[in-house]
Amino acid sequence: MKDPLRIAVLAVSASIAATLAGCNYVAVQTAPAKVAASSRSELAQRADKLFWNTLHSGDYDAIPQAMEAMTAAYLETPNDALTAAHVGWLHIWSLAENARLAKPTPTVTDHAVMARKYFQEAVALDPSDARFLGFLASAMLAEGSIHKDEKTTRQGYYTLLSSVDAWPEFNLFTAGYVMSGQAADSQRFKDGLEWQWRNLDECVGEKIDRRNPDYQRYMRLATTQGKKRVCWNSWIAPHNFEGFFLNLGDMLVKSGDWQLAQKIYANAKLTPEYASWKFAPLLEARIQNAQANVAVFAQPGSAKAGGAAMMGKSTFACVACHQQ
Repeated sequence: MKDPLRIAVLAVSASIAATLAGCNYVAVQTAPAKVAASSRSELAQRADKLFWNTLHSGDYDAIPQAMEAMTAAYLETPNDALTAAHVGWLHIWSLAENARLAKPTPTVTDHAVMARKYFQEAVALDPSDARFLGFLASAMLAEGSIHKDEKTTRQGYYTLLSSVDAWPEFNLFTAGYVMSGQAADSQRFKDGLEWQWRNLDECVGEKIDRRNPDYQRYMRLATTQGKKRVCWNSWIAPHNFEGFFLNLGDMLVKSGDWQLAQKIYANAKLTPEYASWKFAPLLEARIQNAQANVAVFAQPGSAKAGGAAMMGKSTFACVACHQQ
């Protein structure tokens, strides 16, 4: 027969454990949420200026200084959604263009973890801005891939789909761009390419002719207002239009459709800002070398210089759109 005292002790212990577990749950669930700041501090505004100057000048080497300033602003006001997002963006940029580094170290991958953290903060503080959600998804996918964490990868993928639903004109590009690094014969790459085409459809309000994608007829739709402003160039992304067609052309080349890619690349020339775009010579070379680049883009890895890799794996992965 079992010892009655032992049974009683075990029962009491189990009861205490259950009570403590319940207390832990209640304590965590009832903790007050961070409340978004209603205004931005002077420190944040000064850090913003440095952030934009660094990004618009394409000064990758100055990211650490901008990171220090933005992080200091965040620590002063950790409920400022935009500051959190800017810190996250600097981490994304650091990771995306790490091919610029003379010798990238393993710790460069930590930028994915940090980007995810800060974009999670931004989304929690301002869930109305779907751009934050798209960047959060990108960071989660990068983190999941780096750490071979399938759960995080799947969470990132479905977060990406949610971001597309929330703002298709912006996040269809984000989604497709993220998938551009997948193998050309993979379903994820094919989905990404389809998302780029859908992005064009969303921007112009009709289904674009995919065999003769002459964008000239749509240039009259250019705007700086509303959700469709992200389809065109702006102060934030002075060469967004050119960068979009550079990436779509690269994805088509990778898929093997290099002749269609040449037509897509050519659309980048339609915007007035093309004349001042630093990467115009690179795009011209893309058109000339489209057929040869089919094999080049099929290879994994990044380029150190010369644009010998797809935009998403290059030294201009971010600045092709954002550098003035």
